[in-house]
Amino acid sequence: MNDTPASLLRCILATWHERIRARWKLTQMVRENPHLLNDIGLTRQQVETEIAKRFWQR
Repeated sequence: MNDTPASLLRCILATWHERIRARWKLTQMVRENPHLLNDIGLTRQQVETEIAKRFWQR
């Protein structure tokens, strides 16, 4: 594994981008198909908590 500062930065940016994308998709699902929350095993409160997080937060 190449642990140069540039590769670590790319990894961090990719992680942040994935969080942004996943939270955006979750937001869209709640708006368009809220009944699917039961299918994925999440409550509305869990989703709202996840959506409210900043991209750098786990």
